[in-house]
Amino acid sequence: MSSDTIFALASGAGRAAIAVIRLSGPLVSPLVEAVAGLTPTPRFAHYVRLRDPRSGETIDRGLLLFFPVESSPTGEDYAELQIHGGRAVIDGFLTLFSETPGLRLAEPGEFARRSFANGRMDLSQVEGLADLIDAETASQRRQALQALGGGLRRRVEGWREAVICGAALVEAELDFSDEGDVRDPAEQLRPLLEPQARDMEEMARQAPAAERLRDGFLVLLLGPPNSGKSTLLNALARRDVAIVSAIPGTTRDMIEVHLDLGGLPVTLVDTAGLREAEDEIERLGVARTRARIGEADLLLWLSEGGETLVGEEIVAGAADSLRLATKTDIRAAGACDLAISAQTGLGLEALIAEIRWRAQRRLGDGSSAVLTRERHRRLVEEAAAALRVCLEPGKPLEIVAEDLRAANRALGRIVGSVDVEDVLDAVFAQFCIGK
Repeated sequence: MSSDTIFALASGAGRAAIAVIRLSGPLVSPLVEAVAGLTPTPRFAHYVRLRDPRSGETIDRGLLLFFPVESSPTGEDYAELQIHGGRAVIDGFLTLFSETPGLRLAEPGEFARRSFANGRMDLSQVEGLADLIDAETASQRRQALQALGGGLRRRVEGWREAVICGAALVEAELDFSDEGDVRDPAEQLRPLLEPQARDMEEMARQAPAAERLRDGFLVLLLGPPNSGKSTLLNALARRDVAIVSAIPGTTRDMIEVHLDLGGLPVTLVDTAGLREAEDEIERLGVARTRARIGEADLLLWLSEGGETLVGEEIVAGAADSLRLATKTDIRAAGACDLAISAQTGLGLEALIAEIRWRAQRRLGDGSSAVLTRERHRRLVEEAAAALRVCLEPGKPLEIVAEDLRAANRALGRIVGSVDVEDVLDAVFAQFCIGK
C-alpha cells in the first residue's frame, strides 16, 4: 500500500452547486493548514477562505473538515473541502494539489482500499459500499446497507468462532493426549459444528435471490414479428427507446430498459421476432434471442389477440412465463393470461403488478440478505463442506484439524482477513476515482 498523500474530486464532474474534494495521507495536516491559514479543529466544519499558499491568491470560500488518524474513515489523516462546484474553482484546487510535491491523484477505489488496509472496513463491507453506490432501487439499497453495516461480517465471525473453538479442542487432544482432564473432542465437535454447517448451507440456499437482486429481475419480451413487443417496451418505459414499425423484422438486436417497479430492479429486454428469417442480420438477432431465453426470470410471450401459441422449447428455457394477447384495441383477445393494448393502456397496470409480484417472490426485498455475491456463496459452501467432512466418524484427528483449518480459511476470505490478494484488485477497480 502506497504511503503517498492522495486527492480526488469525490462529487460528480461538471457544473454543480457544491463540489467535494477528498484528501488522505501523511501530508494532509500541513497542507490544509497552508491552504486554510489555520490549524483545523478535528471533526469540526470550518467556513474559511481557501487560498493557494504559493501566491496567497484566494481560490474559493468553503467548508474544511479535518479528521486525524484515530477518527478518519481511511485510517490516515483525512480532509474534505466542500467548495463551489464551478469548473474554474474545481480546476484551481486540483491544479494546486497536483503541483504540490508528495501529492498525487487517487486511483479508482483507493480511498476505500486504504480503509480496508487500515482496518476501517472488511472486504464484505467494501463490496457493500460498491453495491450502495450502484444501487438504483430501494431493495438494492437495503441489501447494500445490510452488507455495509457489517451484517455478513457478524455472521462470519460467529461461524469462525465456533470453528476456532472446535480446532482448539482437536489441537488440545493432539498436543496433550496424555493429560487425563482433556476430553475426547469427538463428544463436543458435532453439537458445536453441526448447527454452524446447517446455518451456512441455509444461507447458501438463499444466496441466489440476493445475487439476482444486484443484477435485477430479467424479463424478455418474445413473440412473432409485429406482435407489439417494441410498442409494449416503450409503454412500460414511458419513453421511446425502441423503433416501432409495421415492417416485420425491424428489431434486429436486443434493447434493454432498466425499471424500478415498487423498489425492485427489473430489466426489460425487447428481442428480435422469432421466425425463420432470410436476412443475415435478423438471423443473428433471432439467434441471440434464443440464447438469452435461458437467463430470463420471466418470459412475456406476445401475439396479436393471443392467437400464436408458445413453443414448448421456449417455455422450458425460462423460470416463468406469461402469455399476452396484444393489440386488443383492434381485435378481440383469445385464450391468454392477460389481454393488453399498449396504445390505449388497457391491461398495462395489471401486467406491471404481475411482473412486480413475480419479482418480489423471486428476489425478496433485500432486507434480510446476507450472502449477496457468488464469491460469498462459494466460500460459505466450501466452509460448510469442510465441516461436514470433518464430522465424518472415525477420521484421524490430524485430518479433522486440517478440515477445520480449511473451513476457517474459506470464511476468512469472505471478509478479507486471509489470502485475498487475488480478488482485491477486481473489487476496488469497481469504484470511481474519489471513492
